[in-house]
This record gives sequence, structure tokens and C-alpha cells, in this order.
Amino acid sequence: MRFATALSTAANLETACLEAAERARRDLGAGSIDLCIVFVAAGYPACEQVPQILGDALAPGTLFGCTGGGILGGGDEVEGQLAVSLTLARLPRVQIHAALVTDADLPDADAPPSAWVERIGIAPDAARGFVVIPEPFTFSAERLLGGLDYAYPGVPKIGGIASGSRHPGGHALFLDRSTHHSGALVVSFAGDVVIEPLVAQGCKPFGKVGRITEAEHNYLKRVDGQPAMSFLQEQLETLQGEELELARSTPVFLGIAMDPFTTRAPEPGDFLIRNLLGFDPRSGTLSVGELLSVGRAVQFHLRDASTSREDLRQVLERATRAGAPAARGALLFSCLGRGHHLYGERGHDSRLFRDLVGAVPLGGFFCNGEIGPVQGTTYLHGYTSSFAVFRERPRA
Repeated sequence: MRFATALSTAANLETACLEAAERARRDLGAGSIDLCIVFVAAGYPACEQVPQILGDALAPGTLFGCTGGGILGGGDEVEGQLAVSLTLARLPRVQIHAALVTDADLPDADAPPSAWVERIGIAPDAARGFVVIPEPFTFSAERLLGGLDYAYPGVPKIGGIASGSRHPGGHALFLDRSTHHSGALVVSFAGDVVIEPLVAQGCKPFGKVGRITEAEHNYLKRVDGQPAMSFLQEQLETLQGEELELARSTPVFLGIAMDPFTTRAPEPGDFLIRNLLGFDPRSGTLSVGELLSVGRAVQFHLRDASTSREDLRQVLERATRAGAPAARGALLFSCLGRGHHLYGERGHDSRLFRDLVGAVPLGGFFCNGEIGPVQGTTYLHGYTSSFAVFRERPRA
């Protein structure tokens, strides 16, 4: 298994595609190309030409990708300017199945898992992982992710929503030799491959962990038996110094522990981070951007450049655990709100990945929403970096 990645910032689209193709192919070495993943800045005109240009130049077994508001590849991150990123791979004993799905293609809400398996085209016991790239104006990502979890429990799903345009028809999804402006790409991997998801939501917990004792839909009414606002105020009173200033100047988030059966105390990676949308001062109820259930552990969180950096560091350190097969390649789906906007510097997440995981080929783009699992369930996130790390599956 071998990966290579390259990035070009040439102003001409065809030149950028061919430059990136030449560099990535040189690094990959001689032989066939099983997979070509391409991310293209949405500012290029005539993006429909990308699959044809790369198909003629590389003849890959499978090609997929999309347009983005920022592009990652070759160890660099490019925001606010034209760029093309290519990730090429040679994947012996790995089977790839890529398909475009539309909302109309998805099974009904009461359909059995077999209906999803028939539509996606891979058996549950064969699937090693999915990369999912929806178009935001035409497709319901949550419905697709719920169906994939239903049919393929425990199989990682990672990806991001195409970005860079503010109007319908402005995003492009690339699949083999065709370009589409609606739907979602669903790419499955089978065979001798492990796809490890790493999800960094960029937040730091504060205060104590509580339990939801009353909730209705997305309304958090009581935590540990007291009004939710009172519980929040108690946790805010524990803050001092920089953390207190951060809570006064930036939004506070709610972390929801996603494993309701665990008996151990939740750790940072166990929480799904969601926005606080509003409050009712009379009842002390908080409105949260997620459906809630009684008994879940919750903890409030803060987010800024420092907390995001430390959270990412902790997540990436887990990818270097002893005994794991070597990482061969990776994809990064990062929020448009991260990058230079958050850190005040270029290439932060890619550089930290390289420092902690190693010189692993890394491609990706800045998304309108990031896809990745928390405690085995797949969610659509914001302000997140979601990695798919490819490793060789040990053979029996």
C-alpha cells in the first residue's frame, strides 16, 4: 500500500491538475494508480473538466473528489486562493466502490438494513470504511449518515460537505469521468485496509460532569436535578483568569457523552459538541443543537485557538499508539472556520499532523461541515478536523 499527495496553485485549472498529477505520480512511483482523490478550489472556472483532465493523464481505477473553499495537500493548506490537491494511492488487495446517491435514492425511514446495503453496494461484513462527501444545497447528510450507521454499524464513516459556493449548482462532485452538482459521493473500501477515524472537535471541558435529569427534544431542562441554567452558572463560577475571559467573550458549548452505558467518567473524546442556541430565564431551560435524552452525561466546553490546538494534539497522539500498523496515507476534512481564521497562521493542522504522526501523505479540503464518529455513531460536526488514516490490515 502506497500513497502520494501533491498540490499546485497554478492559476490555470488544466495546468494545476497536470502539475499536481506529475508530482504525485513521481512520488507514487511506477505502476498502476488504483485511486485518485482530487480537491479543487471552487474559484476555478470550468471545474467540470477536472475528471476528464485527470482521467486522461492518470487513468486511475477510481477517481472522486469535490470543490472546496480551501484546499489541503502536499503538506500545505491553501485558503482564499486557487489550488488543486491530488492524493494518489496504490492499494493491492483493496476493493473500492464509489457511487453518487441522491435524496430520492435513499431508502425510506422504515426500510430494513438490507435496503441500504442494496443501494450502497457492499456487504456489511466486507466494509472497512466509508468516505462521504455531500453537496450542501441538494442533499440531507444526516439522513444518509443515519442509514449508513444502521446498515454498517461499527464501520467508520469520514468526510466533509463540499464548500466554496453560496448558491445551488455552484459546487462540483467528481466521480470517475463525470461531474455532478447535486447528491453525495459514497466511497466504500473493502479488503486489506484499515481506516481509522480521528475527530478533533476543538473544545476543552470545564466544570464538573452532570447528568440530564429532564429534557424534551433539544431543550435541556434540568441537570443533576437543578435548572440547566443554574447548573451552567455554577460551572462558570469555577473559571478563573484566561478561561473566565474566554467564557465572557466567546460562545459556550455543551458536550454530550454518547455512550449511555459506560460506568467510567467521560473523557474529552467521548463528548459530542453542540451549540447552545438560546435560553429561557423564567424556567432555566437551555436550547441545544441536538436531541437530548435523560440520563446522558453532559459537560460544558470552551473553544479557541489554544483549546483547539490541544484537543487536536490529544487526538493525533492516539494515532501513534504502540503496536498500530504504520499509517500509509490520510485525508483531512477541516472546517472553514479553522485554518488561518482560527489560528492566525497557515497550515496549522497539517503541520501538527506531520509532527505527531509523521511524514504521511495528507490531502483534503476545508468543508461546510465535517463528518466523523463519536463513540461509534456518525455525526455532522462544525469547527472540527476529521481525519481518515489509512493503514494496511494485518493478514491472518
